[in-house]
Amino acid sequence: MKRNNDRPIKAALEELLSSYHLNEKMGQVKLVNSWEEIMGKAVAHRTTELIIRDKKLFVSLSSASLRQELFQARDKILLLLNEAAGAKVIDEVVFR
Repeated sequence: MKRNNDRPIKAALEELLSSYHLNEKMGQVKLVNSWEEIMGKAVAHRTTELIIRDKKLFVSLSSASLRQELFQARDKILLLLNEAAGAKVIDEVVFR
């Protein structure tokens, strides 16, 4: 007997993630894992911690001058991060 519900693995995984409400969490993981690629090695090297809580990305930096520079470009950074995640995963970036 032949099955008629064959579909690509990608579609099945997306359905599984959606049914367990894990789409947003996967986007957050993708965002954190691609931080160095998005921001560059210099910024990633000076980043001490990345935490996502309540759709806010908290970025701890070891350089006060870099923190100020990134603070001024936070809107552009927010767009780049959400694009990399493939969805609107975060609403705000907080540098500390």
